[in-house]
Amino acid sequence: MTTRQGSAGNVLAAIASFVIPGLGQLVQGRVVPALVFFGVAVVLHIVTLGCLGWIVNPVACLEAALWKGPRA
Repeated sequence: MTTRQGSAGNVLAAIASFVIPGLGQLVQGRVVPALVFFGVAVVLHIVTLGCLGWIVNPVACLEAALWKGPRA
């Protein structure tokens, strides 16, 4: 999958991260950021009784969409 910013892979990753935080990062092959986004979303859902966990979704979506690929 291509990893340039604006590529189809990043668009799919952004959509996946909007649905489930961290899923887009996982699609891009980045396990640690995926676990961080998912973990933060789960903790926020639990701590705020489901009121603020959604905030992580657009942040994870933007991060996946703007990722420029591995640094050389």
